[in-house]
Amino acid sequence: MAFPKLVEALSDNRRLWTALAVDVADAQNQLPPDLRAQVFYLAEFIQKHTSKVLNREARLGPLLEINAAILRGLRNKAPEK
Repeated sequence: MAFPKLVEALSDNRRLWTALAVDVADAQNQLPPDLRAQVFYLAEFIQKHTSKVLNREARLGPLLEINAAILRGLRNKAPEK
């Protein structure tokens, strides 16, 4: 992947995780408190690790693994038709 495309993808991913962090930090959020805390922690990790990836100090893999795990979890929680 060309570096400019990687930067764009990482920026999009950061925006997504920032939105998730803001959402779970809201007192009106109805998720269980422990799940809210876990999502917030993941958002913090994403922010820090993304900076390391952009500085070529870390690998992209952990970010991909986290996003894939979240997607798998969401897929398993989808309402049955």
